[in-house]
Amino acid sequence: MQALNPLSIAAPFGRYSHGVATRGAGRLVLTSGQLGLRADGSLPEGALEQARQCFANCAAILAEAGLSARDVLRVNAFVTDRAYFADYMAARDAFLAGVEVLPASTLVIVSGFTRPEFLVEVELTAMERA
Repeated sequence: MQALNPLSIAAPFGRYSHGVATRGAGRLVLTSGQLGLRADGSLPEGALEQARQCFANCAAILAEAGLSARDVLRVNAFVTDRAYFADYMAARDAFLAGVEVLPASTLVIVSGFTRPEFLVEVELTAMERA
């Protein structure tokens, strides 16, 4: 993978790349949006713990496909309040710790999810390298 961060535009706002390029054929893996639900159906309190669980769920899906955070091309995330920005970023940065080529990343503030107690949702696009 190659990070695309042209010097002709402002630097990324955080630990992500403006774009990511890949070469060659590889298996594409996309996750559905993951909420902060644990395997037993319980929901952690607060945006930080929900975001951590979202990334843990995504990591489990990637592992099922034989992939890891280093294979992620794009992170799309949604939070229900700007106040959750720092908590989400802390969870995302922990998930990406040690990743050499950072993925593209988008965070959107939304009015809500299917249940009001859900605060964060994360979906990933990853590619298995040939």
